[in-house]
Amino acid sequence: MPTRRALLAAPLLLAPAAAQEAWPSRPVTLLVPWAPGGSNDVLARLLAPQLEARFRQPFVVENRPGGGGSIGMGMVARARPDGLTVLISSASNHVFHPLIAGHTEYDVRQAFHGVAMLVDVPNVIAVHPSVPARTIPELIAWIRQQRGGISFGSSGVGSSNHLAGELFRMRTGLDMTHVPYRGGGPALTDLIAGTIPMAVMNLPTLIPPAEAGRVRMIAVCTSERVALRPDLPTVQEGGVPDYAVRSWTGAFVPRGTPRPIIETLSAAFREILDQPAIRQRLRDLGSEPIYMDPDRTDAFVREEYDRWGPVVRAANIRPE
Repeated sequence: MPTRRALLAAPLLLAPAAAQEAWPSRPVTLLVPWAPGGSNDVLARLLAPQLEARFRQPFVVENRPGGGGSIGMGMVARARPDGLTVLISSASNHVFHPLIAGHTEYDVRQAFHGVAMLVDVPNVIAVHPSVPARTIPELIAWIRQQRGGISFGSSGVGSSNHLAGELFRMRTGLDMTHVPYRGGGPALTDLIAGTIPMAVMNLPTLIPPAEAGRVRMIAVCTSERVALRPDLPTVQEGGVPDYAVRSWTGAFVPRGTPRPIIETLSAAFREILDQPAIRQRLRDLGSEPIYMDPDRTDAFVREEYDRWGPVVRAANIRPE
């Protein structure tokens, strides 16, 4: 009997007829709708050689940034549903941007089929060291004492850390004003300088300045503590009910892609994420592996739309 690894490595026959083209018969594009160097790009380049080894075809990472991720997503939505174009997509461009923009050329939930949910990149609430708070209850009490409220920074309108801050504001009833930056770097610079007293940012970005004492991390925004910093409590542990934000990345293909291709590719992603070396590398980068199968991935995207639509409307978030 062939092993599971051998089955994954073998080309997938879409039909028993000998003349039917095998998959993948040509190079596969992993399309990242963001510029090189970001977390989605790093993930795609980590996965590509693993996929090449299994399927014996090149898996080429292609960056198509712009429009909050919508340019690259549109390319995949219009691509042939043959499994040769795979979108490596994040919460920011797959859910938050369409909700905030209010109109796109397609409905993300209909245009794509989930292949696998891959990783989370945890967000963290952090403050400048001059802020006396060290816990969520202390932070809430301190903000309430500030006449006129406070400002909080994020990497930009519609980013996962922006939505995490808005949800924190809504769940606590605090007077907080969002200050958007064009990326995590500028936001971190102003947080270190004390220009803003608080920011919500990705955990990997905050670890070096936190270890140097230049910022203070208060709590992680996920529903559970994360392996990279298990000492950090969650916001929910701090007494904020119904609070959890996931900054996820998943793989998607155009709707209509044959189910056997989706399932075979999903199984390959699962096997790759199960490798101890890969899991450790992802955690070193600040990511948590969170594999979900195709059907669960589609259901999860629908749940995210249902969860964040009311938040976007209540916060009256508008595109930049």
